[in-house]
Amino acid sequence: MTIDNRGLEPPQPMMRTLKALDKLKSGESLSIINDRRPLFLYEELDDRGYAHETEAQEDGSFKITITKSGD
Repeated sequence: MTIDNRGLEPPQPMMRTLKALDKLKSGESLSIINDRRPLFLYEELDDRGYAHETEAQEDGSFKITITKSGD
């Protein structure tokens, strides 16, 4: 699943992302596209034990792939 958070003002991108993450099962991934690096989200993901990888896109946005580890 991919969520496009571009054009949204904080905290909407983080709220949408966390809501979608609650639905993930172990081993599943979610990709989000943000206008900027989600620095506060990274802290939350680390606290919750999610793996994440960020890729800068040519248009200046960032694609973050988040994976739920096994429970």
